[in-house]
Amino acid sequence: MQLVLRLIARLPLSFLHALGTVLGWTIYGMSPTYRRHLRENLAAAGLDDARVRRGAVAAAGQMVMELPAIWFRRHDEVVALVKSVEGAEAAYESQRSGKALLFLTPHMGAFEIASLYAAREMPITVLYRRPKVGWTEPLMRAGRERANVRLVPADLTGVRAMFAALKRGETVGFLPDQVPGKGEGEWAEFFGRPAYTMTLAAKLAERNNVACFLAFARRLPRGEGYSLHVRPLPSPIEGESATRRINRALESLVRECPEQYLWGYNRYKIPAGAPRPPA
Repeated sequence: MQLVLRLIARLPLSFLHALGTVLGWTIYGMSPTYRRHLRENLAAAGLDDARVRRGAVAAAGQMVMELPAIWFRRHDEVVALVKSVEGAEAAYESQRSGKALLFLTPHMGAFEIASLYAAREMPITVLYRRPKVGWTEPLMRAGRERANVRLVPADLTGVRAMFAALKRGETVGFLPDQVPGKGEGEWAEFFGRPAYTMTLAAKLAERNNVACFLAFARRLPRGEGYSLHVRPLPSPIEGESATRRINRALESLVRECPEQYLWGYNRYKIPAGAPRPPA
């Protein structure tokens, strides 16, 4: 399988994104559940217009088809796909002042490329959730683990490794909009609806030695590559919970490029054993 993915990786990115568009619409047409989640989530966010919906359907498929190129091209070739970077200097300045860096990258754009680009500048520890299909984990690790990238699982050992990396003044990153398991989250508003939200990102962001930034890689038209955007975590609002602050920051980021957010993800599900959302 890895050999097949490496062969696919050599195809032009424009061709992979074109295939991804077809894949996205195929899944949208065949899966009523996926179609419902996408439409409901867009509507709740007030973004269910035809342009955004068409873009979101295509982007979901493009996300799948670009993975071989991101995972199995040489590291320097992947970094070269990033054509512009906006906002990163503030993160570098925080690092130079002695802060550890926390990068939060939601399910938006080519989120896989953010850590690989960061690894060009600094070692980074990345938290990942083991896939449900066990045989795919070696493929995922082979694609994500590069020089300066350390993968740690989303369990107690991985969390400890992240805290240790931050204590050493290093950089860590993960996806903050995954639905956490029982006991790992709390309910916080996300686009007007209660969403079970991980508390880990908020706890790390509040540490005195940590500077927190959000990042996403926006797909450019016609497979021309990506533009990387980095935003500082906004200041808290009085009376706002730490998890709501994270979700508010994510909302702002998503509004910059709503058509490339993964709206079909069931962000509002209730994990087994978790408390019910507030009325």
